[in-house]
Amino acid sequence: MNIKAKLLGIFSLVLLFANLNFAQEEMTVEQWESEMKTYTEKKSALLSEVTSLKTDIDNLNAMELQNPDDCINELYQLVGAKKSDVDNFRKAVTELNGKITRKEGPKDDRQTDLNTLKMNKISALPEFYNKVHNSMQNALDAWVEAPKEINYTVVKGDHLWGIARKPQHYGNGFAWPIIYQANRDQIKNPDLIFPDQNLKIPNLTEEEKSKYEKLKSNYKPAPIQ
Repeated sequence: MNIKAKLLGIFSLVLLFANLNFAQEEMTVEQWESEMKTYTEKKSALLSEVTSLKTDIDNLNAMELQNPDDCINELYQLVGAKKSDVDNFRKAVTELNGKITRKEGPKDDRQTDLNTLKMNKISALPEFYNKVHNSMQNALDAWVEAPKEINYTVVKGDHLWGIARKPQHYGNGFAWPIIYQANRDQIKNPDLIFPDQNLKIPNLTEEEKSKYEKLKSNYKPAPIQ
């Protein structure tokens, strides 16, 4: 509620108390005097508040309020930045926060990106400080990154396509070359793997995931004759 509206409400209450008609019901002199005392005290308190609000209004009118845009520009000058610099920094924060939220690894790279933002003086601005120095770091600290690779022991009937297709690996048989390249020391022919071989199953990078998902989605099996 703004000050003018509050003043209007208070004046209305003062008038109500001043003109209250007690003749609607019979009461003793003592009761009437008690009522009058109560309402007189309330009226006095309201009038006092009116006086205080008028003083506040006079003080506000006397103040020379600075243009909000000028305040913002002064803040930017404190960190040696222009509006375009802040806009670019805001974009970088949004992009990195999205990567951290989606857990787009490697985690170490995201930490490096965040450290770069922290070292920028613009991060000290109120708009960014808590997000860059606290909440995004907390999200990174809570990010438990999967191992860069796991091991898999070949069993009878396995093949690289089938291993890559397993849900606990890639869920995509087209990614079998990744397993082949990671185990060239023991796989000479990708069509020949043997039981009890201990294979490394590396994580896919985002680029590799995109590449093999595209191959998978574009694949059309030959029609059955």
